[in-house]
Amino acid sequence: MRHAPGSIHMPLKISLKPGEKLFIAGAVIQNGDHSAELSVLNDVPVLREKDILTEQTANTLAKRLYLCVQLMYMDAAHLSEYQRKYALLVTEVLKQWPESADVMAKINAELACGRFYPALRLARQLLQIEQEHQGDEPSCA
Repeated sequence: MRHAPGSIHMPLKISLKPGEKLFIAGAVIQNGDHSAELSVLNDVPVLREKDILTEQTANTLAKRLYLCVQLMYMDAAHLSEYQRKYALLVTEVLKQWPESADVMAKINAELACGRFYPALRLARQLLQIEQEHQGDEPSCA
């Protein structure tokens, strides 16, 4: 996980299940047949396979926003591109789910400080908000 500039960095310990994949700074690492424990000693983006979305799996509004934040975290070289996409998605999210304003404000604050991993964790809350609305039918007026 990347830390804010000037912050104290502690090693990140990760326990992997057999066969589990891990993404570290653009590299894909797959564990073998036995559980393993790794320590990441420097400041790089790290995500478990279960937390990764792809273009194909980001098939809803909240998932597209999550993917955008994920890409900000994992691919700093294209940050400005993702920031533009993110700004458009924020408008859509707030229009679709006005009750998400507090979560969006927290995500925005983390992103403004360059804390992409905490922003990504907050973006998971949008997935929950979206799921709660899945059963909602559009009202006819």
